[in-house]
Amino acid sequence: MGTDARHERPVGNPAAGVVHRLSLRHETLATVESLTGGLLSASIVEIAGVSGVYRGGLVVYATELKSQLAGVPADLLAERGPVDPDVAAALAEGGRRRCGADWGLATTGVAGPEPQDGKPVGLVYVGVAGPGGTQVRRLDLDGGRDHIRSAAVIEGLRLLAERIQAVDTDEAGPVDADRAGTARR
Repeated sequence: MGTDARHERPVGNPAAGVVHRLSLRHETLATVESLTGGLLSASIVEIAGVSGVYRGGLVVYATELKSQLAGVPADLLAERGPVDPDVAAALAEGGRRRCGADWGLATTGVAGPEPQDGKPVGLVYVGVAGPGGTQVRRLDLDGGRDHIRSAAVIEGLRLLAERIQAVDTDEAGPVDADRAGTARR
């Protein structure tokens, strides 16, 4: 695995952490990729034991396939183009729905070397759809094509891990501090 948005190697394997947590929760994952072109799904299926978690994914590099396969509204794509936060959300939601998964993780952006439809190289959106709703994160990445794609994978997995943690926290209820200063649920 490459480097993240700050050009640092992640501690541990972000894909392994996500697969492990989803396995413990008995939940499933689907991916929809544009600029990462299968790199995200490849990083996930490298993990032993993933077959109980990973339902599958779509690589929708061509704009029309985002609508045809992932269910992104054609009018949204026509109005805003494929590199847009609402498109990232629709990709994640569409992948989740089409693959029958609990969670959907999507990537869309411009890896370069040239800008696309007025969008700069390095502009990336990662989206997660799951039990707690949908969230999109904008990334403004620098570096070459390989770094942008690798960082998009790492940052997408990080966003998914954060969303799983948020759902875990919501399910556990509020945290109260007792007199000893420890937390209990």
